[in-house]
Amino acid sequence: MLASMAQWLTDTIFEMGYWGIFLLMSVESSFIPFPSEIVLVPAGYLAAKGEMNFLLVFIASLGGAMTGALINYYGALWIGRSVLESYGKYFFIKPAALHKMDDFFAAHGPISTFTGRLLPGIRQLISIPAGLTRMPMKIFLAYTALGAGIWSLILIILGYTIGENEALIKEYLHQITFIVVMSVLFLLALYVYRHKKKKGRTKS
Repeated sequence: MLASMAQWLTDTIFEMGYWGIFLLMSVESSFIPFPSEIVLVPAGYLAAKGEMNFLLVFIASLGGAMTGALINYYGALWIGRSVLESYGKYFFIKPAALHKMDDFFAAHGPISTFTGRLLPGIRQLISIPAGLTRMPMKIFLAYTALGAGIWSLILIILGYTIGENEALIKEYLHQITFIVVMSVLFLLALYVYRHKKKKGRTKS
C-alpha cells in the first residue's frame, strides 16, 4: 500500500516537472522521509530520453534537498532547542549533555553533516543536531550541499544510464549504497585517526 501511494505521489508530482522534483526532494529531506530513488532514478531516465534536462533535474533535486534540510535545521533550532533547554531535565537531558553536544558539533560538525547526508536513514536526521547546536549556516549549507549533491548525482546517473531496467536498478542501487557506506566508514576512520594524531601532537 505504501509503495503504491509513493508511486501515485511520484507520478502526480512529476506532472509538475522540475517543480515536482523540487517538492518531492524537499519532503524527502525533511519531515516525511521516503526513498529518494523513486524520484531521481525516473528523472534520470526521462533526461536520457530527452524529456527532461539533466542539469535542471540535478538543480531541482539539490534545491529540494537543501530546502528540506533547512526545514529540519530551523525546526530544531527554534523549537527543539528551546524545548530541550526548558524541559530537558524531565527527560534526563541535563544542560551539561547539551553543552557536550554543542562542543562535539563545533569540532566535528562539517564531517558529521557531510557523511550523514550520504547514509540511508540518517540523511534526513543529520540536520536536526546541526540546528540544535546552532551550527554556522555557511558551514551547514556547504557540507549539506556537498553530501546531498553527490547522492543526487549518483541516483540521476543511475536512471540516465540504466533506464527502465528495474532489476538492474535494484542490483546496482544495493551495490552503490554498499560502496557509499563503506566509503563513508573509511572516511570517518581516517578522520578519527588524523584527529587523534593531531591531538597527540598538540599535547606533546
